[in-house]
Amino acid sequence: MNDLVIRPATPEDIPAIVAMLAADSIAATRESPDDLTPYYAAWERVAADPNQHPTVAVRAGRVVGTLQLSVIPGLSRSGTTRAIVEAVRVHADERGNGLGTVLMEWAIDRSRELGADLVQLTSDQSRTDAHRFYERLGFTGSHIGFKRQL
Repeated sequence: MNDLVIRPATPEDIPAIVAMLAADSIAATRESPDDLTPYYAAWERVAADPNQHPTVAVRAGRVVGTLQLSVIPGLSRSGTTRAIVEAVRVHADERGNGLGTVLMEWAIDRSRELGADLVQLTSDQSRTDAHRFYERLGFTGSHIGFKRQL
């Protein structure tokens, strides 16, 4: 992993990020890699928020992983600041070599640096391999998540 660089994402990374999002079997119907216009518009909103940290993992100049870290100050748990990890993806030909672990450990360390006392994430119920992966990293499946499309 010595040749891996984890860095803030840039607008130039959007095509690679969207390609990884769209390559996911569960998210494929939600993503539109043929029209990046909404992703660039979303980028403007994300980039304007100092609590949003879109991130990429790069090897040999190629984006091979991504996640978005969101830091949310809160009142519950005695004012705990949370970090939420979203949209974790590792390029298909990079899976199984430890990249996901390195990326998630980076996210945990970065969350701590940003003042978070808790890191949380959600994972689709059907992703049993991902659940085992997160549990190996010390995450606990302590809650049931709910979503409502608006």
